[in-house]
Amino acid sequence: MGAMTSVARLTGIAWALVRADAVLPREIDPLLPLGPRALGRLLRPLARRAARGERPGQRLAAVLERQGPVAIKLGQFLAARGDILGIVFAEDLSRLKDRLAPFPTPMARRAVEESLGRPVDSLFASFDEAVAAASLAQVHRATLLDGRPAAVKVLRPGIERRVAADSAMLTWVGGLAHALSPAARRLEPRAFAATVTRALQLELDLRFEAAGADELRAVMAADDFMSAPRVVWDGVGRRVLTLEWAPGLPLSDTAALEQPGLDRPRLAARLARAFLAQALDHGVFHADLHEGNLFVQASGALIAVDFGIIGRLGPGERRFLAEILWGFLRRDYARVAAVHFEAGYVPAGQDRAAFAQALRAVGEPIFGRTAGAFSMSRLLTQLFQVTAVFDMHLRPELVLLQKTMVTVEAVARRIDPEHDIWASAEPVVRRWIAREISPASRMRDLVTDLRAAAAGLARLAAREAEQPGGPASIAASTNEPRRMEWAWLGLAYGAAIVASAFVVAALLH
Repeated sequence: MGAMTSVARLTGIAWALVRADAVLPREIDPLLPLGPRALGRLLRPLARRAARGERPGQRLAAVLERQGPVAIKLGQFLAARGDILGIVFAEDLSRLKDRLAPFPTPMARRAVEESLGRPVDSLFASFDEAVAAASLAQVHRATLLDGRPAAVKVLRPGIERRVAADSAMLTWVGGLAHALSPAARRLEPRAFAATVTRALQLELDLRFEAAGADELRAVMAADDFMSAPRVVWDGVGRRVLTLEWAPGLPLSDTAALEQPGLDRPRLAARLARAFLAQALDHGVFHADLHEGNLFVQASGALIAVDFGIIGRLGPGERRFLAEILWGFLRRDYARVAAVHFEAGYVPAGQDRAAFAQALRAVGEPIFGRTAGAFSMSRLLTQLFQVTAVFDMHLRPELVLLQKTMVTVEAVARRIDPEHDIWASAEPVVRRWIAREISPASRMRDLVTDLRAAAAGLARLAAREAEQPGGPASIAASTNEPRRMEWAWLGLAYGAAIVASAFVVAALLH
C-alpha cells in the first residue's frame, strides 16, 4: 500500500468516525477542555442523525467493525478498560470480542475441506452454525466421530488481503509519526507497528496457533491456575484449527459471573497468577486474554482459548520483570530503579536516585489498596509522565507483555472490583525469586558456567591438537608443557566444579 492509498484509507476512517460522532462525542462534552470541546462542536453537525440515538460505545464499535482487523483489535483492547472509559462504554465495545457478523456456514465447510484435503464428514459427525465470530476467524461447534465435542476455528474468506492492507497502513503511520513527531519517537512507533504486523501475520496460519496451543497447554499444566483444550491434530490446517470443546461460559457472557457458587475473588487471583506464572516460569504466555477468550465454570476453573497471539520472554527479560515486581512488592524503589538501568530501559545518563523517587511517587499511593480505591486512569497518566521525564522508550520485545498485563488487570477487576493485583502477584513472584535468585540457584548457575567453560577448553585443546604443527607433529619436549598446561587447567576447573557441587548440596540440604 502506497502513501496515497494510506492517506485515503486514514481519511475514510476519520470521516466514518466523524459521521458517527465517535471522535469527540457529545456525551463527554462537559469533561473536555475548551479547545477539544470547540472542535467537537464544530464536527458534530456532520454526524448523521441515526448516530445521535446511539451510545458512544455503540457508535464506535460499528465504525471499528467496518474498518478491519487492526481497528477491531483496538476496540477489543478498549473494551477491557471499563475502569478508564466507563462500564457502559466498555460493554458496548465488547461485541467486538466474539460477536461480529459471521460468514455463511457452507463457506466455512468448503474452507475446512480445502484446508484439510478431506470431506467434513470424514472427521466430524456434526458441524453446526458459528457460535462466535471475531476479526480474523469464526468458531463452529462440531462433534468428532468418536463423540467428543469440538470447536472448529475457520479463517474469514479474503482476510489475508485485509490484514495486508491494515499492516501496510500501520507501517506507514508508524514511519510518519517517527518522522514528524520527536515526542512520538520515544514510543518507537515503527517498532510498535512491526510488532503488531508480525503478530497479525502469525495469526493467519492456524498451524502456528495449533502449535502454540499445544505448548501453552503443557505450560499451564504445571499449575492449576488455568487450562487449555487439547488440539485435535487431524483437524489442523493452514486455515482451520480444531480443539476439544472448552467447558463453561465465556467471560464475555454476563451469565458467566452469575454462576451459583462462583468465588469471584479467587477467580480474579487465578487469572493474574496464571499470566504471571506463564511469563515468569516459562517465558511464554497467552497474549490475548480478553473476556471472549476466557471460559469459566462454576467451580472456578478457568479455560483459555484462541492462541493466535503468543508472547515470549528471554531469560534476561524474565529476570528483569521478576526483580521489578519483587522490588515493588517490597517497596524497594532503589532496587526497582537499579534494575531499569541494568536492563537499559532507562538511558544511562539519567539520574538513578531521581528515577527511584519518581517510582515511589507512583507506587506508594496504590500499594496494598484495592482496585476500587484508586483511579487507574490517573495511575497510567502518572506512569506516562514519568517515562517522558526520564526519556524511556517503548521496548518492542515487551509490547505484548505490557499489553497483556493491562488487559489481565482490567479483566480481573471486572471479575472482582476489589481485586488487589499486588496480593495476587506476590506468591508467583516470590516463588520465582526463591528459585532463580537464591544463593543455591546462583551456585547452580556457577556450576553450569564452569562445566560449559571446561567443555569449551576441551574442544579448544582438541582443535589445537589437530592443527599442523600441533602437539601431534612437534617434538615431545615441546609438546609436554602444552599437555601439562591443559592438564592443570582441566584439573582446576574440575576441582571448582566439585567444590561448587558440595556447596550447592549443603545449601539445598
